[in-house]
Amino acid sequence: MFKVLVSDPISDLGIQKLMDASDVTVDKKTGLSEDELIAIIGEYDGLLVRSQTTVTEKIIEAGKNLKVIGRAGVGVDNIKLDAATQHGVVVINAPDGNTITTCEHAFAMMMALARHIPQAYAKTIGGTWDRKTFLGVELRGKTLGVLGMGRIGSEVAKRAKAFGMDILAYDPFLTADRAEKLEVTLASVDDIIRGADFITVHTPLTPETRHMISRPQFEVMKKGMRIVNCARGGVIDELALVEAVDSGIVAGAAFDVFEKEPPQADHPFLSHPKIIVTPHLGASTVEAQENVAIDVSEQVLHILRNEPFINAVNIPPVAPSVMSKLQPYFKLGEKLGSFATQLTDGAIREIQVEYAGDLSDVDTQPLTRYIVKGVLSRHFADDVNIVNSMHLAKTRDVNVIVTKASKTKGFTNLITVTLKAEHDEERLVAGTLLQGYGERIVQVNKFPVDIAPEGHQIVIAHNDKPGIIGKVGTLLGENDVNIASMQVGRKIVGGAAIMLLTVDKEVPQAVLVKLAGLPEINTAEEIVLL
Repeated sequence: MFKVLVSDPISDLGIQKLMDASDVTVDKKTGLSEDELIAIIGEYDGLLVRSQTTVTEKIIEAGKNLKVIGRAGVGVDNIKLDAATQHGVVVINAPDGNTITTCEHAFAMMMALARHIPQAYAKTIGGTWDRKTFLGVELRGKTLGVLGMGRIGSEVAKRAKAFGMDILAYDPFLTADRAEKLEVTLASVDDIIRGADFITVHTPLTPETRHMISRPQFEVMKKGMRIVNCARGGVIDELALVEAVDSGIVAGAAFDVFEKEPPQADHPFLSHPKIIVTPHLGASTVEAQENVAIDVSEQVLHILRNEPFINAVNIPPVAPSVMSKLQPYFKLGEKLGSFATQLTDGAIREIQVEYAGDLSDVDTQPLTRYIVKGVLSRHFADDVNIVNSMHLAKTRDVNVIVTKASKTKGFTNLITVTLKAEHDEERLVAGTLLQGYGERIVQVNKFPVDIAPEGHQIVIAHNDKPGIIGKVGTLLGENDVNIASMQVGRKIVGGAAIMLLTVDKEVPQAVLVKLAGLPEINTAEEIVLL
């Protein structure tokens, strides 16, 4: 008989499956201190929490029989993941349970924005009957730009179509085929910025998406457009938005999230007559709270019964003998995936991973998860981990293919990552571990190279002509960019070639543009592997 402790307030409906299971006993004990939890956790196989309970390393250590910790929600900041992994405890969450409720909140914000509902309500209950001030707009016939077509963005687009809106959709993993299935128009961020009447964002906060809408974007928008953010604070530059609203470019905005939560009392959003705000209510519905509890309860039951499960957020158990062979390659695999995706412009359709050499004899699934995490991390940041990476790839219709070969190109082991994107774009990166040298990238596309995958790198595609290296070095020196190492790969003398430079700091975009403009140079891109 398994025992599960519920230490936070969760409705009986949410944990009904656990309570009905003949092989599970459920105890509900809320409001416990850390010491009180430590005293009793040793008798339990599972622990179910929301956000009130902080699951510390001491609690996990005391949980001698603990097999699973379930978080009835998305965030797991209150659970010590490293300790859970170290003690072989699976941590799961419920990332899908709040999809509809967050979607509906975004849509409610958009409708409130279009019809000035909060402002009209406040004035009416204040005793003023004003029908002239709050002239709204219809959604029908308007163009909605959806930035981020994951679970929530796709649901918003579906509802917008029912209202007669035209949908422009962007997502780094949105292919033309998937856009056709979703009945939306595939667009670039710039297309949406310039062409949308309404914009709603549904992206993670990453270095690439931070302030993805700022002053330069507001300057080219349709005058009178409206913008909604129920995703992450920081995706939209808040101060630049206020300026755009004040100047008349943006007719209004609706935000459920802030760069810093809760916002300061003097935050300009809180007193602006054209900006609607809510206190991060996207997932706050009765149904969502029950759904996440139901979802996580089902997975807890699967884990206890040793059945297949999903939505784990820490590393799944791996046999020690396999782990000892794979672990040295985890960091390399993730970097190869990251390197390859930073070289790729189009929406990725397929991730091909080939293991050659000794790695072909072991179960490489854990290593593949690291590689796929590296590929996806550019766009998902901390939302992707080594357990959900395969699931996230599947939700974006990205096919993952793994092959193995006993022979290598002169290496004990070789990992080759090939990304296939739209318009037949293909990028290949191969790497290995060299004794005494550590992680090395040994091939980029068709060119052999030898460089450590670390720090800031510049990848230059060029024609193999005399004097190019000197021109590159001179230009970087003039712009205070120091070269730490350089590698040149080529197939034939005078033909196409590649130059890889490791530099000491981030390279300004203006410098990359100048590099690409040098004679005989085709492209210049920065790769960041931190």
